[in-house]
Formats: sequence, C-alpha cells, structure tokens
Amino acid sequence: MSLYPLKFIPQFAEVLWGGIKLNKVLNKDIDTCKSIGESWEISGVKGKVSLISNGKFKGISLDTLIGVYKHEIAGDKVYERYGNEFPLLIKFIDANDALSIQVHPDDALAKERHNSFGKTEMWYVLEAEKGAELISGFNKEVTRDEYIQKLESKDIESILTKHSVKSGDAFFIPAGRVHAIGKGILLAEIQQTSNVTYRLYDFDRKDANGNLRELHTEQAVDAINYTYYKDLKVDYNVKPNEASEVASCQYFTTNILELSESYIKTINVKDSFVIYMCLEGEIEIVYYILEKESLKKGECILIPASLNMVELIPNENSILLEVYI
Repeated sequence: MSLYPLKFIPQFAEVLWGGIKLNKVLNKDIDTCKSIGESWEISGVKGKVSLISNGKFKGISLDTLIGVYKHEIAGDKVYERYGNEFPLLIKFIDANDALSIQVHPDDALAKERHNSFGKTEMWYVLEAEKGAELISGFNKEVTRDEYIQKLESKDIESILTKHSVKSGDAFFIPAGRVHAIGKGILLAEIQQTSNVTYRLYDFDRKDANGNLRELHTEQAVDAINYTYYKDLKVDYNVKPNEASEVASCQYFTTNILELSESYIKTINVKDSFVIYMCLEGEIEIVYYILEKESLKKGECILIPASLNMVELIPNENSILLEVYI
C-alpha cells in the first residue's frame, strides 16, 4: 500500500491552567465548559500514541504503522536512531493561567531515571494577551545553593528571566533550562518524545480536590543548568514563500512558511518525515501528482519520508511551521 499525508485525532488535556482558546482560536472540537490546556497533535508517547484520522489507515496507531512501514515513514536515518518510537511530540498549548515553573532532564538523566528520552523543546507564540510574559532561564549566574535558598523562601521568580511576548515570538528551551509559560499565551510546542517534567514551584495552587500539586524538588536539582544566558528569545527572519529557519538542534529543525503562492517541498533529501502545523489560513497538499489533502488552521499533518515531493498550495495567505529531523 502506498503511504500518504497522515492526519491524527488530537488528544486533549483538561488542566487547572487551561482555557477555551484551542476551541475559539484553533477550532478544536472541545467542550468550552472545560479548561483544556493541551492538544496533543502527533504523539508517540507510550499510553498516548496518536491514532490516524484520515485515509485507509484511519484508526491505526502511529507506532503500529511505523512498525510496518519503518523507513518509509520515518526515513532511514531517523528509523535507525529511534526504531518504532516516533521521536517528536507536537502540541498546541493554551495557558489561560500560568503553568508551573519547571525543568526537564536531558537524555542521560531521563534514561537513567525514567527509561525515557530527555525533553528539549521550542515554543512559537500564536497569540498573547496584553502584558503576557513567559519565563526562560536565569537572570544572572546562579549557584546550586542559591537556587535552593530562593526556592525554599518561595522567591525563585526573583532569579528568573521574564520575557514579554507577542504573536510570532519563538523560544528554544534545551533540557536543563528552567522555564514556564505565562498567563494569556497560546502557542505551538515542538519537543522530544517525553512526558518527564520536574515541577519546581506552582505558586501554592491547589488542584480540584484542594491538594497542592506535587513538586519534584530533589529530582530537579541535578537536572538544572545554572548557567546564565543572554537574549534567549530566538532571532529569525521570514522570507515570503520560502522556508525560514526558526530553530534547529540535533532533535528537530523548525522552519516557518508564510505562503501566498505554491511551495514545493522535496522530502527524501532530508531523509526524514516532515510535519506541517497550520497556524493561519488553509492549504491544499498535492502528492502523487493528482492526490490531494487539505490542511486548515489548527490542524497538523505528517508527510512520510517516502513521499519524494509535495506541493503546498495556499487557498489564502497562510502561515505554517515545518518540522523535521
């Protein structure tokens, strides 16, 4: 059977900091009476593996399909590195309230403690309310002891960098960097396949049962990179109708596409699958010359590595993120 561009059933997470923007802005089929904070668009996380929603493989899980088609979906180099485990987790996040201040372990620590990949990620801001901020990194050189003292005195925010944000801002968050998404931010997140998070501070909030949420104080101490870095907002330039790089690392590359005309993507040159996240507008994806699939705002699609080429035709001015390894 020939492969084709794959779409998936989103998986929603109801959380105390979530809101209704995934429905109102990104057109997700969500009960607006619930506080939905995350939409897992494409996932290989055990227990939350995505199911295909289109075509002849509808209802089949992503890992099952990779187990059959292996290199054809992932690409030779990607499959040799990751096997049947899909290496990226693609999300939309609606922070109606601030998320906890947190950190993720790197590959070595996550493997040792959780038999998991580490978690390096990036954010692309879709919308931000007036005055919205997020946290990324320390605002000075910090020692381990100073960090512990600030945490114990509930003054950790005083040593963290707060960034004012607007639509189009991007941040790269390597494993080990302390971070938090602030109130009033809707964003796209690209990350390694991992669900390991160490929560450092949660503003003494209580869950629906009146309990303080679990913190991971001791685990986090060894996961944190205490180095001070300047200018942590990603600086990138957009060229219309071209792929413009936003962030790149050993785990993923993310480009932005602002399309007003046709764009042709050669897939197998990268020896990797390609994911498109539609942030604005609507496009038509043409493959095998005559076959087509549509992609609307708020939707994501995976182009298997075996498709040599696809053409993206915008029905209106459109913005997409393009992700591959």
